Amino acid sequence: MTAGITRICILGGGTAGWMTAAALSRKFKNLGLDLTLIESDQIGTVGVGEATLPHIRFFNQALGIDEPAFMKATEATFKLGIEFCDWGKLGDRYIHPFGDYGLPIDGLDFHQFWLKLRQAEGADRLDAYSYPVLAAERGRFKVPDGNIDQIGSNFGYAYQFDAGLYAGFLRTYSEERGVKRQEGKVADAELDPNSGHIAAVRLEDGSRVEADLFVDCSGFRGLLIEQALETGYDDWSEWLPCNRAVAVPCEANGELVPYTRATARKAGWQWRIPLQHRTGNGHVYWSEFISDDEAAHQLTSTLEGPALAEPKKLFFKTGRRRKFWNRNVVCIGLSAGFLEPLESTSIHLIQEGITTLVELFPKDRIDPLDAEEYNERMGLNFERVRDFLLLHYVATQRDDSAMWRHFRELTVPDSLQEKIDAWLTRGYVLKYEFGVFLPPSWIAVMLGQNLTPAHHDPRVGRYSIEDIRDRLERIRQETARAVDVTPTQAAFLQRYGAASGTSLRAAQP
Repeated sequence: MTAGITRICILGGGTAGWMTAAALSRKFKNLGLDLTLIESDQIGTVGVGEATLPHIRFFNQALGIDEPAFMKATEATFKLGIEFCDWGKLGDRYIHPFGDYGLPIDGLDFHQFWLKLRQAEGADRLDAYSYPVLAAERGRFKVPDGNIDQIGSNFGYAYQFDAGLYAGFLRTYSEERGVKRQEGKVADAELDPNSGHIAAVRLEDGSRVEADLFVDCSGFRGLLIEQALETGYDDWSEWLPCNRAVAVPCEANGELVPYTRATARKAGWQWRIPLQHRTGNGHVYWSEFISDDEAAHQLTSTLEGPALAEPKKLFFKTGRRRKFWNRNVVCIGLSAGFLEPLESTSIHLIQEGITTLVELFPKDRIDPLDAEEYNERMGLNFERVRDFLLLHYVATQRDDSAMWRHFRELTVPDSLQEKIDAWLTRGYVLKYEFGVFLPPSWIAVMLGQNLTPAHHDPRVGRYSIEDIRDRLERIRQETARAVDVTPTQAAFLQRYGAASGTSLRAAQP
């Protein structure tokens, strides 16, 4: 690290701020970086994002964090996927797993063989060939052994944790590595008259914090990226119009299953996230079709146990900042944009922002080319998450409410329509260089919501139906046997040393 860019100020704590502080203090250890994080105990954080994607494991691993210790400290459970209820049609359910279906056959995608068998004579549901789906349904879990070519290990996993406890865990980690926390509220930002960069932020107590690079993790307000630099915001309400949420934790009386649940409602959807010590619940909704009081009542009347706090209301506008890196400010977290938590992408987008910043970290000056590359990458990440979320709404046969009728008539972005058309033609999933969701994820949602291809890959035509039937049956049986010998999540947490001491609820075997 040269003398040019040495002072870094992170504005805002919470998950985004402390993840950023932890990563920078680890990655640039012993390179003379001066890291200060400003936050105020008087300002609350959103803190309802408790479900994650498998990529968070690699973030923690890169920090050298012990997994069982982290899980115990954050009351975490394992997550094999997300269960979606009532999205395609009322009564439908499917699980979007963090893993493949079956195994490739002679280099061809497994689902193409399943499509041919299904079209010829019918076949078991595709889930029957997915270890993470079957294990999730039975409340079972183990850590994969790393052999992705073997049934029972060809999957990933994520966590369901208390976001507030995670931020506290990372605060301790960061401060042990030299990050200085400064208590206070920002009153205003001082701009350099020549460069237009932010020279310092002034706190309400009159103190100033100067820096060469600022990371704005101030949440929806975007104190630096928007209020100071007026970067602008691209509103995506045209495609993702849900604009409010209410969240409340409750006592955990249900089974400790290794998956998050998203249940579609008439004007939005409801989440359930099982942690060791409680269950997280929330209702995301479109205020044009339901009142705040009705949305809160719908949530609280369906809790599995007594509420542990008053419902927390959130107001948002889906979209993204027009620039994620503007002058000497990089925005990460809610200050960068917001996409509803339907697929647990909020923390992942924080992670993407941090990882890309580390890769493009300025040496002796802010290079506009680095900022341009950062903006391009993060823009693609946001847009592809947007398309994947929108798929859940438009791949529906529901017409029982005004919201669902709206989505059935919606014109989707060309980037999403291209994906849908390729799938419906012959079960092909277009692949991206940047984008978190791999083909199995798209397959899970499109098939789970009744988008069935008209044809299959013609290359499977050289295989006879008898051959395909025999191959699939062997994989189905192998998958079932692997799940049978997998312990329950509760038993695995105890054995792994990740149990917090909370009385764990075992799922039925």
